[in-house]
Amino acid sequence: MEPTALTAAPLDRAAGYALLDELAGPQTQAATLRGLDDLAPGFPDWIVTSLFGGTYQRPGLALRDRQIANLAALTALGGVEPQLADHVRNSLRIGLTREEITEVLVHLAPYVGVPKALAGLRVAAATFAESA
Repeated sequence: MEPTALTAAPLDRAAGYALLDELAGPQTQAATLRGLDDLAPGFPDWIVTSLFGGTYQRPGLALRDRQIANLAALTALGGVEPQLADHVRNSLRIGLTREEITEVLVHLAPYVGVPKALAGLRVAAATFAESA
């Protein structure tokens, strides 16, 4: 297949930063990205541009659905508690309820295993407690 026959991938840097502001909030975004950029210059910009300005910009899934997929994927992966906590916060920010987030994690138990589902629930509980 010739490259001209491929669909162009969206890579919209400005849209990526705008979406990250919507999901995480400008203060959280700035603090997190600044610290990571000090460690790995350019890496945070690549993440925001390719992920939030790329993958998230594709048609076909609502932001809510993408967040549910993120919760499931991160819980299944395990060992990524900080990222899972961020996505629990992001999910709350865009309107998912605590009950819906909890049900996503409970629903995963037969698919990813009870220990990973429990770990996800512990992350969610700790994140919920932050905003209580």
